[in-house]
Amino acid sequence: MALSRADLRMIWRFEFLGEQGIDAGGLAREWFQLVTDQIFDPDSGLWRSSVANQMCMTVNPASELSCPEDHLIYFRFLGRVMGKALFDRQLISGHMVQHLYKHILGWPVTFDDLEMVDAEFHKSMLQLLAMASSEEDVTNMCLDFTYTEETLGIKTHVDLVSDGSNKEVTNENLLEYLELICKYRLLERIKPQFNELLLGFFDVIPEPLLTIFDYQELELVLCGLPKIDLDDWKQNTNYVGSFASTKAKHRVCTWFWEIVRDDFDQEMKARLLQFVTGT
Repeated sequence: MALSRADLRMIWRFEFLGEQGIDAGGLAREWFQLVTDQIFDPDSGLWRSSVANQMCMTVNPASELSCPEDHLIYFRFLGRVMGKALFDRQLISGHMVQHLYKHILGWPVTFDDLEMVDAEFHKSMLQLLAMASSEEDVTNMCLDFTYTEETLGIKTHVDLVSDGSNKEVTNENLLEYLELICKYRLLERIKPQFNELLLGFFDVIPEPLLTIFDYQELELVLCGLPKIDLDDWKQNTNYVGSFASTKAKHRVCTWFWEIVRDDFDQEMKARLLQFVTGT
């Protein structure tokens, strides 16, 4: 962590203790994979798998419990490793949830990003909107401007606004409540950790240079092309409209899957999957 920004942008050569080898690129690639494998490992307590997608990682809000003295240092270190990987055109292990790439780029998050973090919670919030739209009384849900966190079986209540426990959610302030709870779930609860990661990342990569990327491109550059299981993708596809009854057996759907399987390379498949799912 004592390296300067100039040091981080130098060419690094790697040598593993007790192993002979010349770093012609392979050792550097292995180092980035091994280090990020360890940090993103849920057993470390710093990250955890997303509820909506087990292949994507999200910051553990309770990371301080796992590393009480230095958990923020690990996030700063990871930010530097990610920045160095991007600078050196190396890949890291561990795909983050979608909205975290938006945070790195300074893009605004949306309510739909909440679905990628917790689909059930997002669905429950949509039900509140549906109630208000049909002029049902939201106060019947007995909600206030707080959020309940549960860590190791202990529940704590977080005020979304000052004295939130005494502010009732009504049809009139529902949108304010949804905005605040979305902001808390996606950023505020992990703000200390992610701020450190950003500081480390920008130690290597100047922020203006990232304007050439969108969040999907940034994920591909950092993590590389995923190995896509087309059979699993096909089995878990939802069909609607005129395709709902016949599904994959419909002639048009058969043509579609044949084209994706036979004519699309890994990059095209990854871009298509990102387009239709957002991840």
